[in-house]
Amino acid sequence: MVNPEVSDRNRIYTQEDVQQILNLAIAQHAYEGEFSRDQLLEIAEDLAIPAAIVHQAERAWIQSNDENLKREAFNQHRWAELKRKVGRFAIFNVIFILLNALMGFGFPWSLYILLFWSLSIGLKAWNAIHLNGEAYEKAFQRWYRTYKVRSLVGRWFDRLLSV
Repeated sequence: MVNPEVSDRNRIYTQEDVQQILNLAIAQHAYEGEFSRDQLLEIAEDLAIPAAIVHQAERAWIQSNDENLKREAFNQHRWAELKRKVGRFAIFNVIFILLNALMGFGFPWSLYILLFWSLSIGLKAWNAIHLNGEAYEKAFQRWYRTYKVRSLVGRWFDRLLSV
């Protein structure tokens, strides 16, 4: 009978395998709380990872995390805009249909408005759902420039009011 511990000791793992195993182990470990930066550096030292590489990886992670937060804010903004437009669409079209009904539906002009406005809302919903591609990137960059300008103006205005 083969001892599993002996055969496991001779097993060799690739770097990707090690990363996946450690990710699973960290995820399953019931550590209550958070790790400090010193603990992160200590863990890296135990794994023989140079501090410079850890600092570089940390900076890359922070940039990636910031980018993800910005994109999440942008996606929430798009959904909020879509909800606002759908609400406006519903209110106005109910009013138009009621007016058309009061006039006797002889010529159903309200249905034409409903149809064309529905197409517009459908295109906006399509854009809100699709979160990749060149159009998404352009819209994100446009939104982010506007966001930066608004925050800059807001900070400048706050400073002006605090003086």
